[in-house]
Amino acid sequence: MTNPTNNALPAGMPTLRVMPMPSDANIHGDVFGGWIMAQVDIAGAIPAARRANGRVATIAVNSFLFKQPVFVGDLLSFYAEVVKVGNTSITVYVEVYAERNRLQADTVKVTEATLTYVATDSSRKPRQIPPLESIAS
Repeated sequence: MTNPTNNALPAGMPTLRVMPMPSDANIHGDVFGGWIMAQVDIAGAIPAARRANGRVATIAVNSFLFKQPVFVGDLLSFYAEVVKVGNTSITVYVEVYAERNRLQADTVKVTEATLTYVATDSSRKPRQIPPLESIAS
């Protein structure tokens, strides 16, 4: 999933795509970091919930790096992949790319993060993550 050249989207489909609106930015058009963090959390939760085969909750933001600013009008693509599975927890790595000046196809990596989620039951208590075989069937 990583893209060392930083100028093209990674292979595969993004987990989430969104375009920030003026309400997501300051008066200069710079998108709030907290808004980006919320979108990263949503993108990371998608593969975590799939792997957990149910509800998950964010328990840690292990790392978060803003590499480039994000602007109103950027088309953001969030690529998320599970990198570690424990007994009740799932760690997900998320990369975010911004397509700018879409006529010129200018794409830059703007954010990367690692988050950990815990699988929870209907009472919101931690639960075991099922083995891969039971999810596939």
